Amino acid sequence: MKNLTTILFIFILLSCAKNDDYEYVFNNSDDNPIDEIDDIQDSIISILSLGDSYTIGQSVCETCRFPEQLKDSLISSTQSNAFDLKIIAQTGWTTTNLINAVNNEDLESNYDLITLLIGVNNQYQHLDFSLYQSEFPQLVQMAISAANGNKDKLIVISIPDYAYTTFGQQDYFYDTISPEIDQYNAYAENYCESLDITYVYITDITRLGIEQPELVASDGLHPSELAYSKFVERILPHALEKID
Repeated sequence: MKNLTTILFIFILLSCAKNDDYEYVFNNSDDNPIDEIDDIQDSIISILSLGDSYTIGQSVCETCRFPEQLKDSLISSTQSNAFDLKIIAQTGWTTTNLINAVNNEDLESNYDLITLLIGVNNQYQHLDFSLYQSEFPQLVQMAISAANGNKDKLIVISIPDYAYTTFGQQDYFYDTISPEIDQYNAYAENYCESLDITYVYITDITRLGIEQPELVASDGLHPSELAYSKFVERILPHALEKID
C-alpha cells in the first residue's frame, strides 16, 4: 500500500510539471491574439459620409444610395472587404442641422475618406445665402477634423438640381431653382479651390432628369440608383487616390 501511495505521488508531481511547462510555452508564444485584433482594426478603411437626403438616399434602397455604391466600388476596385461606412445624413437637413448632428456624435478623428454634400435644403427653404457662406466652411473644417486634420481625405460633392424633376417642374419658384443651385455650388467650389480640397461636380447629371426620367427616383424628386451610380463613377477615382 505504501508503494502504491508513493507511485501516485510521483505521478501527480510529473503531471503538474507537464502542465506548468505547457502554460509557460503558451504565455511566451509569438502569436498574440490582441496584436492580431489591433492589426485587423488598423487595416480597416473608414468612410464617413455627411449630408442630407442626397446622402441618405431618399426613395432608393439602402444599398442604392451613393455612399453604399461608393463603398461597393472601392471593394471591387481594391479586392478588399476592409471598408467601414458611417453616414450622418437625413432628409430635410440644412447646414445648421448637419452641424448640430455632427456635434452630437462622438466621432473618431481617424477617418480615411469623407464625403460632404449639403446645401439644397438651405436653398429650398429660402434661407439667407449668407447662412451657407457661414456654415459650409464650418462643415468643411469639421470634416477635416474627422480625418485627423488631413484635408486630402475630403471630397466635397456639388448639389444636384431638382429643377429637372417632375416635382421641381411644378415648384412655384421653379425659375429660381437652377440659378440659386449654381450660386451655392459656385461658392462651395471656390472655397474648396482656395484650400486645395477635392470638389466633384455632379449637378449636370441631375440636369438630365427630364430628358432621362430613369435618373429620377420613384418620388419624382430625388436621384435614382442609376443617377447615384453615375455620381460614383466621378467620385471613385478621387476616392481611390485618397485611400492609397
